[in-house]
Amino acid sequence: MDILRAFLVGGVICIVGQLLMDLTKLTPARILVAFVTGGVILGALGVYEPLVNWAGAGATVPLTGFGYLLAKGTKEAIQQQGAVGIFTGGLTACSAGVAAAVAFGYLAALISKPGDKS
Repeated sequence: MDILRAFLVGGVICIVGQLLMDLTKLTPARILVAFVTGGVILGALGVYEPLVNWAGAGATVPLTGFGYLLAKGTKEAIQQQGAVGIFTGGLTACSAGVAAAVAFGYLAALISKPGDKS
């Protein structure tokens, strides 16, 4: 059942992104920023956490989950460290994910054949 909930929520988030690309003039970069910003806002308001608890990876893996993690890390760091947490909390909370993305991106670049899109 957990897998089904994750699939449904992650799928709906992806459908929203696809619809934004197909039906609007928004560029993929703007949609990316909108999803991360939306995750930050929903996370800061406490709206996204129940979705994460219910859907698990379906809510944490997409870009909105990255924004949620930034907001959650910042809130926790502010409670522990005060104002310094504004600058350190989000980066600390998402450092493992960012490091993994950089490492796997580098590995993919080593394995793949670079070339122009033709």
